[in-house]
Parts: sequence; structure tokens; C-alpha cells
Amino acid sequence: MPASSQAALGVMPGRIALTALPPLSLYIHIPWCVRKCPYCDFNSHEGKGAIPERQYIDALISDLDYTLPKIWGRRVYSVFFGGGTPSLFSAEAIDGILAAVRARLSLDSDAEITLEANPGTFEAEKFRGFRAAGVNRLSIGIQSFNENHLKALGRIHNSDEARRAIQIAQENFDNINLDLMFALPNQTLAECERDIETALSFNTHHLSIYHLTLEPNTLFHAFPPPLPDDDLAADMLDMVRQKLAAAGYVNYETSAYAKPTRESDSRSRHNMNYWRFGDYIGIGAGAHGKISFPDRITREARYKQPQAFMERAVLGDAIQEGKTISAAELPFEFMLNALRLTEGFTLAMFVERTGLPVTAISSTLDAAEAKGLIARDHIAVKPTDKGRLFLNDLLEMFLPT
Repeated sequence: MPASSQAALGVMPGRIALTALPPLSLYIHIPWCVRKCPYCDFNSHEGKGAIPERQYIDALISDLDYTLPKIWGRRVYSVFFGGGTPSLFSAEAIDGILAAVRARLSLDSDAEITLEANPGTFEAEKFRGFRAAGVNRLSIGIQSFNENHLKALGRIHNSDEARRAIQIAQENFDNINLDLMFALPNQTLAECERDIETALSFNTHHLSIYHLTLEPNTLFHAFPPPLPDDDLAADMLDMVRQKLAAAGYVNYETSAYAKPTRESDSRSRHNMNYWRFGDYIGIGAGAHGKISFPDRITREARYKQPQAFMERAVLGDAIQEGKTISAAELPFEFMLNALRLTEGFTLAMFVERTGLPVTAISSTLDAAEAKGLIARDHIAVKPTDKGRLFLNDLLEMFLPT
């Protein structure tokens, strides 16, 4: 858009103006695992010997303390313990972290508090302790119920342990997500279907179904296993969507399915805040954060190595990288999140969350609509079925030139 047009709209070139700050979430990273999975590209580290639980908690609290001035007075609506394997920590540790959070932040009385858990770390007493500490949503990394596929994925649990973990979870939690994967090494369509049917038999309110991809810097990327071809993987995805839709699940985001209830729509509030370009504090080794101010939007990332993070956090120096997102980058940053949602986004939300006028994306929306990748009216924009299938192509259209 020409500078003269921007000025007429009250927006100076390269500047943004937020009329309201978005909802705020808190992400807490626990970096240790029992064993690193060969497909995993997250910041996770095999725990060799005793995990320095107390030292890490102190570092998390210090990290949070040094972040507070950036978000004074703002309410937090969700908390997410991710990893790694957060369920390796004791219930007392999770309780201590949440107590520190409540003492420092205005945590909403109805805040969603999620903890990721590995079936290989399930103990009934520990999970009762997590619930008592205030965790009210559990996300369980099942991945598959097939013994051969669990071994191929390097998981530390077996099929029976996966089932038992879900049973323990259901005894303590109402809000449960199961993570599964498809297009696994040597997986057949029938095997994928059995995994989905088994997951559905537990009738949890949320399922996350991911296509296995070979990510850089993973063992699978260096030594690729025999994976289903594209046609078979597409058949698997079609089957997943059909079965979940028949069971009453809504595919509200690329990989997420929720079963609405009278009490709740069951969507992950924390993840919805990401997709709607909300703000989030990220504390812990390798954690990322996005924080908005009236005149700018920033991103930051902590040191990845746990020891380096712990040493630097207590000195108030946990942030390894930080940047202000430029006005030119904001449309892509927004779309990278919002176009994952089946419902898309409202134009008013784009303006509110980016501080840019709608005219900043008008020509690109015209081009995307002409290609059949989006549908829109004067209120909202959403990806079409074609747009969801070719999401990367759609997103690339919003990259700054």
C-alpha cells in the first residue's frame, strides 16, 4: 500500500497501532524425556540421572519474575505445561510452579490448565496430585495402540499401558485430549482405522491427529523409515475425518477435533489463543513467547539447553533471541495461525490483533479467492477445502515481498 494511502488511514509506514491487547496465555516448558523419539523435533532432552527438579523450578520462577513488567495488569486465561514430558515432574513440583504463577499473575478463575503426559509415566497417585494442584486438562501422547508402530516410533509405552493411562486419566479428569499419529512406518489403512476406532472407544472430548512428517534434525530425517505413499496417506486422512465426523467430532483446526458438549465446546482454549494470534508468555528452556504492546508486537525465545537456561534465568538473562515483528511481516504471521482454523477469522480480528488496516491484505485476499483457496464476505475469511489441502501454498501468498 502506498505511503500516502497509509497516512490517510492514520497508519504511518512501518508502524502499527493496537486499540486493544489480545488475550494472554502462559506456556511452561519441561524439557526432559525418558527417551528422545526419532521423529521429535521439539526441544527435548533425555534425562540422564536425576532431573534437577528444584533447580529448574527456581529458574522458571526467576524467568517469570523478569517477564512480569512486560505484562503488568493483564489476566492469564490458560496455562500449558509442554515438553519434553511434563509428567516426569512430581505432583509437588507442578503444584509449586502453579502456586508461584498464582502469586504473580492474575489467573482467570476459569483458566484452562493443561499438562502433557506420556503413558509410560502414569501413576494413579501422581495424577490425582496433578488434579489437586489445579491441572484441569490432560493431553496424553498415545500416538498409536499398535505394538509394532509404538516400537518404530521409539515410544516407551506399550498398547496396554496406553489404555491403562487413559483409564487413570478418566478417573481424575473430565477434559482429556489424546494425541495420535498416522502415516506411520509400514502402516496399513486397516491398522490406522483400528487406531482411530480404539481412540474413539474412550469417548474423550478432544483428539489431535497428526500426519507423521520427517522433520530436519531428527533421526527419522537422517535415516528415513518406510512410510506410506502420498495416496495411502491421503486415504488415511479421509478415513480419519469421516470416522471422527460420524462420531460427532468437529475438525476445528488442521489437526484438532473436538466433541461439543452442553458445558463446553471442548476446543483447546490455549491453542485457540495461538490460532487467533493471541499473546503468550513462554518460560522454560527453549520456550517461545509473543507479547503485544500498543505500538509493537514482539517475539522471544529462551536458551534451549536446560543447564544454560537455568544458569541464565536466575540472572534475568534467559532470552536468547528477541525481535519486534515488522509491519510487513505481520500479515504472514497472523495468517500462519488463523488460517489453520476451519472457521478462519474475522476481518475485525485481523485489524485488532495486528494493528494494520484491512487494506494491508486486500490484494492478497483477492488473489487467494481467485484461486479458490479462501471464501469470504465483508465480515470473515476462511480457507476452502482446497485451501486447507494446499495450506502452505495459501500461506506463502502472504509472505512479505
